[in-house]
Amino acid sequence: MGAPMAANLASAGHEVRGYDVAGASAQGVAAHSSAPEVVRGADVVITMLPNGAILRAVAAEIFPEMQNGSVHLDCSTVDVEAAVDVAKSARAHGISALDAPVSGGIGGAANGTLTFMAGGDQGAFDTALPLFEIMGQKTVHCGASGAGQAAKICNNMILGATMVATCEAFALADKLGLERQKMFDVVSTSSGYSWSMNAYCPAPGVGPESPADNGYEPGFAAELMLKDLRLSQQAAEGVDAPTPMGALARDIYTQFVDNEDGLGQDFSAMLPRFSKMTRGD
Repeated sequence: MGAPMAANLASAGHEVRGYDVAGASAQGVAAHSSAPEVVRGADVVITMLPNGAILRAVAAEIFPEMQNGSVHLDCSTVDVEAAVDVAKSARAHGISALDAPVSGGIGGAANGTLTFMAGGDQGAFDTALPLFEIMGQKTVHCGASGAGQAAKICNNMILGATMVATCEAFALADKLGLERQKMFDVVSTSSGYSWSMNAYCPAPGVGPESPADNGYEPGFAAELMLKDLRLSQQAAEGVDAPTPMGALARDIYTQFVDNEDGLGQDFSAMLPRFSKMTRGD
């Protein structure tokens, strides 16, 4: 995700330096050998990291090297607590912070059509807005630090649950003898309309092109959906919010990723999973 985002910023004329532990590179981005080296003198530092623990570790490493008054823009999807704690640490180092996770997947990152949901102070948001406009098509300032992560977690809990329901419905339609295209034609223009159906249809050859048309090669991997669903339930437990559908979606993706063949597949590969099952499975 980070590489095409960085490439789009470089293509727009920004001086972009980059560092990735896995050695990923991006066109127009000057590669450096360490995180502290790459952040020195930068006005805005963007991170895209796997989880809250790694975000905390990287923040501790780079904040002492960042210049006073600069902005830390974190586009990772992590727990709200980690985002809030890292923002507090940034402020202690004289740095402004935004948690700004993204929606849109690898394709959105490459095409500059991501949606950013940002949490943090208005000044930092105003500084980062021209960069958001290069990397994405929509940006929402959701509130104080942590609000961006809260929005992402809620959004992806809906996405996970609706994808499960969409795949269940296609599998049921198959068994009822309803053609998938006819199913799509009805649902995509009726009350069952959803992003999972209309924009990212899990049935190959139906609707706009999606990972289903490429053997379920990940646009958004099942294990990443599982990560986000786990974050949603962690957040729900923290505020005593009932989320039974979110919890069930988490459990289904846990089974798919940990005990079946879901690891490394797109999250829409739930459709062939349900197609192989019976009601007693």
